[in-house]
Amino acid sequence: MIRPNAEAPDTSYESQLDREADWAMSEGGRHFDEQSQVHLTLKRLCRRLDDLNIPYAVAGGMALFKHGFRRFTEDVDVLVSPEGLRAIHRNLKGLGYVPLFEKSKNLRDTESKVRIEFLLTGDYPGDGREKPVAFPSAADVSEVRDGVSILNLPTLVELKLASGMSGADRIKDLADVQELIKLLSLPEDFGESLNSYVTPKYRELWQSVHTRGRRYIRLWRNRFLTTGATSLDEMITTLSEAGKLLQRMRDDGVTLDPDGGTGDDYAKLVTTDPEIARKYDMHDESEFWDDEPEER
Repeated sequence: MIRPNAEAPDTSYESQLDREADWAMSEGGRHFDEQSQVHLTLKRLCRRLDDLNIPYAVAGGMALFKHGFRRFTEDVDVLVSPEGLRAIHRNLKGLGYVPLFEKSKNLRDTESKVRIEFLLTGDYPGDGREKPVAFPSAADVSEVRDGVSILNLPTLVELKLASGMSGADRIKDLADVQELIKLLSLPEDFGESLNSYVTPKYRELWQSVHTRGRRYIRLWRNRFLTTGATSLDEMITTLSEAGKLLQRMRDDGVTLDPDGGTGDDYAKLVTTDPEIARKYDMHDESEFWDDEPEER
C-alpha cells in the first residue's frame, strides 16, 4: 500500500548515476562517443530552441566538450535571455520538459531525466554578486559547432574565470581554464582579449601551467632509422628527413640530454615547454621507465 504522502523515488539522471555503477560506467563511455543521455538531451533541446527562434548558447561542461576539453558532465547549461526563458517555459513546459520544482527556472528532460540549467543574460557568474563580468547576450557570443550554438572560447574562459574567482564552491572553473590552456595551447596574450577583471587570473593560471619545470622526452633511436631501407637512396632520404626534423626541433628549443645514453644507440631529446612537447609527440619524463635490470 502506498502512503498518500510518500515521497516519490528519485528517478533523475544524476541519481541513477549514483545508484547503478555499471550503468554509470557504460554511460561514461557513451558520453565520449557523444551518445550519452546528456548529449541526446542537448541535441533535442537545441532543435526545439531553434524551432522557436530563441537565441541561446550552450555553456558549462558541454561547451568545454565542443571546444575540445572532453570530460564527463551530468547536466546541460544554456545561456538565454529572461525573455527567452519565459518563451521556453511557455512553449516547452509540460511538453517533454518539467520544472525541477515549483517556480524553478530550470527544467528536466522527461525522456532522459537530465537536468537543464539556464544562465540568464544580465546575471553574474560565481557568487551572483555584481561584478565587471556578467552573462552576456547569447546572440553576441555564440558560434555554431556540430549544429549547436555554443559560447565562443573567449567568453567561456572569461565567465569561468569570473565564476572561479568569486564563487567559493566554483574552484573547478579555474581548473577548467587551466586544462583549456594546456589542451588548446592557449597563448599568454589570450588573456588580453578578456575583460581586465579576469586578465590577471588568466595570466596567473597560464604561468602555473608553464612554469612547473617538467621535462618532456622523446627517445631518438638512431639504429632504427634505416632498418627498412632497401637501397642507398632510401637510406639517404630517410636520414635527410630525420635531419630536417632534428633541425626543426632544435629551432623550437629542444635540446639533447648529455646523460641520455647516445652510447647505447638512443638519445633523449628534451623540452620543458608543453606546447613543443605536443608538437613533437614528447612525453612527461615520469612516464618513462628503465626496463633493463640493474646490475648487482
